[in-house]
Amino acid sequence: WIAGEGHPQPRIFLIFVIGVIVMRSAGCVINDFADRNLDGKVLRTRERPLARGTVTPAEALALFCALGLIAIALVLMLDRLTRSLAVIGAILTILYPFMKRLIAAPQLVLGAAFGWGIPMAFAAQTGEVPRLAWLLWLTTVIWAVIYDTIYAMVDRADDLKLGIKSTAILFGSTDVFIITLLQIILMLAFWLIGAAAQLGAWYFSATLFTGLLFFYQFLLIRHRQPDACFRAFLNNNYVGAVIFIGILLDYTFSTAI
Repeated sequence: WIAGEGHPQPRIFLIFVIGVIVMRSAGCVINDFADRNLDGKVLRTRERPLARGTVTPAEALALFCALGLIAIALVLMLDRLTRSLAVIGAILTILYPFMKRLIAAPQLVLGAAFGWGIPMAFAAQTGEVPRLAWLLWLTTVIWAVIYDTIYAMVDRADDLKLGIKSTAILFGSTDVFIITLLQIILMLAFWLIGAAAQLGAWYFSATLFTGLLFFYQFLLIRHRQPDACFRAFLNNNYVGAVIFIGILLDYTFSTAI
């Protein structure tokens, strides 16, 4: 929405909406495929189709390939720069599930993958990837580290037994402190984005409201209870919604701060 300054081209908008749904679905499929031998040993994930055996690994790979073909068809409708960036996005999507076995902070790869649609959107909409796009991407990486660390706190005991790596394990007893620190950095990043994109009062009011949501998340995770941590993780849906509504209202009413 920012790439189009509140007025994205309808064709590009439609391609990206469908593309995000397709690639998120593909990411979920390849993640469950990679974890198919582990999910059955974790309380939260033992009912997933591959873990239960209701879907076979071959069927999962076939679905992943089908979704990949749809994504390729969509990206071929876009310009060369966007197609080149899409290749990197596809690699990140495939790599992430396996990073949980290799690096201490796989959430960084998750964030990079989730945010990769941002430089692609700028490339498709404007023909270039400006510094604002990379600031938005970096902000998305930070946010993903925050919410997926909270998510990993739910499964930390099981992950330690299974040898799965996560930032929840990496941060250890400093997890709540580091999450809070990252949330403060994220708030600053939101303000930098607003200034760089010349957004106004609606947007900045939304960022202030996200601060309240982050404080609520702190109250939930401070005792590290799995159920409360899961609720804090889900609360990030509201963070994203509030920020988008702020952007949408700002471009709609153009109220300068």
